[in-house]
Amino acid sequence: MSFVTVSNVWQKYGDRSILERVNVTIEEGEFISIVGASGCGKSTFLRMLLAQERPYKGEISIDGGDTAKEPNRERGVVFQKYSVFPHLSVRENLIAAESFDTAFGRLSGAKRKAAEARADEMLERIGLNHVADQYPASLSGGMQQRLAIGQAMTAKPRILLLDEPFGALDPGTRLQMHDFLLELRDETNMTVFMVTHDLQEGFKLGDRVLVFDKPRWDPHDPGMYGATITYDFDARDGGIPFQLKEDADVSA
Repeated sequence: MSFVTVSNVWQKYGDRSILERVNVTIEEGEFISIVGASGCGKSTFLRMLLAQERPYKGEISIDGGDTAKEPNRERGVVFQKYSVFPHLSVRENLIAAESFDTAFGRLSGAKRKAAEARADEMLERIGLNHVADQYPASLSGGMQQRLAIGQAMTAKPRILLLDEPFGALDPGTRLQMHDFLLELRDETNMTVFMVTHDLQEGFKLGDRVLVFDKPRWDPHDPGMYGATITYDFDARDGGIPFQLKEDADVSA
């Protein structure tokens, strides 16, 4: 049985159709890159995987379960703008990630000490132990994004959702983050979904590349039809399929 199963999923906002007839199955541990034109529902699809939104129609099953009604610790998320708490130190950001499910969002006593130990272990793993007591504003962009990924991973999610996670980084830092993410993925066997506008990045990191587009278009009513998965490429051989290179604007 597939780990993630998306069955006939539709989504709309008011009278505007966003996604329609989305069907895909994902194996545990796969890295899925998601590309497509702006406004074709990529981030909407990610929010439904996160359970931040529920489909208008259809089902999204994780490991055979029912469609989730709200986000939970099984799913970690990282956005382009660093999803960390600016008023907390680097270490406290990781400790805070463990306290979301506790009363008043606080840890105390033995639980607090255990969380501190796990935070220090994670800081070592993501290479930020030397800045543990600093605040996010004092870190470089790549360090802040490493912190955001470490924070998401603190809950040991089975699925990591990335929405343009490296779009704000300079090219050199971006390449470093690619290596960092692939190392973490290999260590943890997480299932990763990453939305990106960078086609080369999508094929470099992804085992598969899903292309979202609108197969139907009404010039008199652009909101009548939603997007769906029009291509599902196996990217593990490192090559970009000829037909995708010929299709214009998939990364616009």
